[in-house]
Amino acid sequence: MGLIGHNGGPAMAGHAFRRLAWTKARKALMPTLPVEVVRLRVKRAAELGLDYRTYAGIRATTGHDVIALLFSTNALRMLREGQGDADRVARMAQAQAARALAVAPPLTVARVVRDLDLQGLTIDRAGSAPGLLPWPELCRRVEELRRPWPADRVLLIAETMTEREWVAAGRLAGHLPAERYFA
Repeated sequence: MGLIGHNGGPAMAGHAFRRLAWTKARKALMPTLPVEVVRLRVKRAAELGLDYRTYAGIRATTGHDVIALLFSTNALRMLREGQGDADRVARMAQAQAARALAVAPPLTVARVVRDLDLQGLTIDRAGSAPGLLPWPELCRRVEELRRPWPADRVLLIAETMTEREWVAAGRLAGHLPAERYFA
């Protein structure tokens, strides 16, 4: 019979051995990639504007490459007509992937796309940013934004907490805070 307050769980003795066993088991699960593959992935991460650790995490989670980036106008600091962070727009232009844009009110999709086009930046897909909507409607609107690309190959670059919900609603590859992407 155990002592008063004992829950009958495993003894805490042998912590070092359990840690060693878990470390070995975890390492056995992780594949060792050839150097050439790592080099290609480092290059692809740079093409997307991501650091390798972030890119590798997305690849490990989804099993796929990122083929499109979904930016919010909030992430680009476009809050009013004619406003926006030129450095962030330039950085978005350098990404070697398809680009989608979620335009938040009071901006209009046509105006923002036209302004970016005048700056020499083409947007592959643009639409109105989903606001506070019921879950089924939010899912539908995010799906419209990320089409025609598979959901798990689209990475969201966003600024606000509300926008982070789009990842779950659209089953996207992940979310990267704008501050981190544009750093």
